Amino acid sequence: MSVAAAQASAFYEEFLTNGQVFALRDDAGFPAPLNSEGVRAMPFWSKRSRAEKIIANVPAYSGMEPVEIPGQDWLEKWLPGLEKDGLLVGLNWSGVRAIGYDLTVADVQRNLDARRRLRSARHHPNAE
Repeated sequence: MSVAAAQASAFYEEFLTNGQVFALRDDAGFPAPLNSEGVRAMPFWSKRSRAEKIIANVPAYSGMEPVEIPGQDWLEKWLPGLEKDGLLVGLNWSGVRAIGYDLTVADVQRNLDARRRLRSARHHPNAE
């Protein structure tokens, strides 16, 4: 499994466990840089410590602050807004270049639903 895949997997698990995400913000707002395909992606992290690590280690994000977003707000307000604006969702970007998976809102929702079903099946193995 690649680093990006492992980070995305951790994002889904930690989001479902903790019910929140973290974005970065400064006086100019929330960053949504162009990815390698020339599409803008807004990054989110599943733990404050992950966002803080990016702030500490990636010069482009130094001086930013982590912003906690409750899970329901993220699902009901942020994701539809990102989709409307044509932005991708960055999941747990990591490393000195702050890179990782950038997915469509539909892919993120589909992956979250699949992860929920998997977790439910693990907790209720006899359920149909």
